[in-house]
Amino acid sequence: LMSDITNYENLANAIILQAVKDYRMALKSLKANPRNRTAMADKDEIERFFRSDWFSVLTSVDGEMLIRSLQMEVDA
Repeated sequence: LMSDITNYENLANAIILQAVKDYRMALKSLKANPRNRTAMADKDEIERFFRSDWFSVLTSVDGEMLIRSLQMEVDA
């Protein structure tokens, strides 16, 4: 049972880390080219994920706060 919980947490963390990586990439692409439709679609999709019930099931992280901090990081 304990290893099942650990596996679940590892999977949840991996999903979130991948989304963070993809979101950073989308933001950087948009910074370079604000009209990049693919990057805009990726950004919107990942923001929906960060705001979703599914995200709040995976983690206790505040999705809005995560979005803001990643945007500030890319703008820096």
